[in-house]
Amino acid sequence: MKYLFVIVLVILSKNIIGQVTGADTTTNEPLNSAANIISGNISKGVTLGAYAQIDYNQPFSDIARQNGNLDVHRLVTFMGYKFNDRTHFVTEIEIEHVIEVYVEQAFLSYMIDERLNFRAGLILIPMGILNEYHEPPTYNGVERPNLDAKIVPTTWREVGAGFSGKFDDLSLKYQLYILNGFNGYNGSGKFRGTDGFRTGRQKGAESFMSNPNLSTKIDYYGIMGLKLGLAVYYGKSQSSLYHGLDMDDIGAVKKADSSIVGITMLGLDVRYQNKGFEARAQYILTSASNTLQYNAFTGKDLGSKMMGYYFEAGYNVLRFLKDTRNKMTVFARYENYNTHAQVDAGIAKIDAYNRTDITVGLGFKVADGAVFKADYQLFKNADTSVDGINQINLGMGIWF
Repeated sequence: MKYLFVIVLVILSKNIIGQVTGADTTTNEPLNSAANIISGNISKGVTLGAYAQIDYNQPFSDIARQNGNLDVHRLVTFMGYKFNDRTHFVTEIEIEHVIEVYVEQAFLSYMIDERLNFRAGLILIPMGILNEYHEPPTYNGVERPNLDAKIVPTTWREVGAGFSGKFDDLSLKYQLYILNGFNGYNGSGKFRGTDGFRTGRQKGAESFMSNPNLSTKIDYYGIMGLKLGLAVYYGKSQSSLYHGLDMDDIGAVKKADSSIVGITMLGLDVRYQNKGFEARAQYILTSASNTLQYNAFTGKDLGSKMMGYYFEAGYNVLRFLKDTRNKMTVFARYENYNTHAQVDAGIAKIDAYNRTDITVGLGFKVADGAVFKADYQLFKNADTSVDGINQINLGMGIWF
């Protein structure tokens, strides 16, 4: 009730709500909800907007009948406030599956100079494409690529602070943050082979930190239609066993050291658009150290190396119709991701964790920020004894 009351107050305050845009038309720099607020594209004071995704997923296989799933997957309200030309506050409040409420980001940004901005709060980790640019009309497919769910893992955000900025003469944008890391142990091990670090995301909910982590990304947008990204994440997972630890107790120190892993993640991404054609690709490589000790201590099966990639191409088949502003993008995506690309001795490499997804479909944009989607997916893995599952997805997405 309090959340709804705040929204009503914002609406009644008659602040400006405007249309978001996906890219800066002058610099070709990609924009998302937060960037639209900070750039001043939407409002001079309070800004209110939203994005949402509603899905229907129907899996089927040759062996067993499957029920379909209908879900209000996410409804996200984003709000911002401009204190002055240099200072902005941005937040997103997400409701997932109708009942789960999260704060997806909440940070204060201060512009020292266009090339140097200080940011502090709950921050999205700049890794890959979708972790920062996840508004439904901005990507193809009803569901997000599974690479971004299993390895990145989207939507990944933690509490920290750092700097960002851009050099328009060089067409470069950078981000550099110090944040808390994944919760790898808090009474039990959180990491596992099937989805890596995903269950260790702390999301700003009474997060704890035993080791600071570094996240950085550089984006290049100097060629019209082309966007390139290089991201690095480096640090260690967090463990509750370090709280109150007696450093003279060798056994306790050894136990605590066995409850963490070192993490190095590298991400490369490419986006290209020219007239009716669009394409994107992404590659993520993650190395984890100390996994032998971690798995032995926690009883988990975390891989020591995870990797994945996808490439996707699409075309707007309505491009040559003169009397329509609608877009219908027909696309195809090939995706491979392996959370057991490498494992330590004593851990069996599970072939089912080496997965391949093929997705073909279309998105019908009836307005800027409003899309109907439909696609077909084929899920396979390297374990030949497991029957592959196919799935039809239908959905809608909005962003304003």
